[in-house]
Amino acid sequence: MASVEIHDLCIRFGHNEVIKDLSLDVADGEFLVLLGPSGCGKSTLLHSIAGLIDVAAGRIDIGGTDMTWADPTDRNIGMVFQSYALYPTMTVERNMSFGLRINGTPKAEIERRVNRAAEMLQLQPLLHRKPSQLSGGQRQRVAIGRALVREAGVFLFDEPLSNLDAKLRAELRRELKLLHKNLGSTMVYVTHDQVEAMTLATRIVVMRNGKIQQIGAPAEVYEKPENLFVAGFLGSPGMNILSGRLSVSLNGLVFSSKGIALNIESCPLMGRPGDEQEVLLGIRPENLVIHAAGELQATVSVIEPMGNHHVVWIDFNGNLLSSIVTGALTFHVDEAVRFTIDVAKVSLFDKTSEQRL
Repeated sequence: MASVEIHDLCIRFGHNEVIKDLSLDVADGEFLVLLGPSGCGKSTLLHSIAGLIDVAAGRIDIGGTDMTWADPTDRNIGMVFQSYALYPTMTVERNMSFGLRINGTPKAEIERRVNRAAEMLQLQPLLHRKPSQLSGGQRQRVAIGRALVREAGVFLFDEPLSNLDAKLRAELRRELKLLHKNLGSTMVYVTHDQVEAMTLATRIVVMRNGKIQQIGAPAEVYEKPENLFVAGFLGSPGMNILSGRLSVSLNGLVFSSKGIALNIESCPLMGRPGDEQEVLLGIRPENLVIHAAGELQATVSVIEPMGNHHVVWIDFNGNLLSSIVTGALTFHVDEAVRFTIDVAKVSLFDKTSEQRL
């Protein structure tokens, strides 16, 4: 196991600065997920840790040693790519052991490591098959096993599940989580899939345009997004947003918008906002509750069945808002419904800076 420390990292491709002055600490034994849209720099950051990309400035420490300019083979890392990149003419066992054989590892040690990895990944019956005889999920297990046999201090995963179907992704997510629990190794994982990030991570790093937007535990990032981008990127459906204005009254702090005046005194704020300040109110779908006694009224626009729940989209004064409804539905499209907003769980953002208040 090993920690990873990144100090003031800058990476350029020609005149394009992809990452600028980025600093990040990955604790020993942590499962850190780099999350963000395509082109945000998360894979570039991962490849710089692996030594596959030269940095323009800054320092990368692995296990307390400066590895900024070290060769990838000297960094004590194991890496799994999006593509399996298996040797088609070699068996599963030969694919997993190839790097060890090239390095001159003793035969008995190779056998021990391959058998251990195969047992963890349920590959024992497949050791003598070739990649063409395997399913996509099995091939990705082999790619993961090839990294595991290195017994590295840090494991790096670059969107390893993105080529798999939904069922296989769910299965391998679970296996990766168990693998981390059993190994206790440091893992850095890149994805644009928020479900992978929420289910796998010890901490999530949300990135945008080469910069870190927020770092925190999955629940913290989901419930208390630091800006509007994070609020919209996490969650399915995303956070509902209402534009309005704050005012201080005798009853406390009131959010006013078209058709709504909501007392948000119980809303957790980092500071006291100004009177008449223009703001954005964020509401997670599960905190917008449709029920007969609700104080607000809207019209049902769309109902999306999701198996164990429904996503119900309602038209509230021209704003399309989503609510998660469990159990049997008792209303229909175009029907008028009433709803309540759980004020204690809303998020408030400054309209200009889009930062959390």
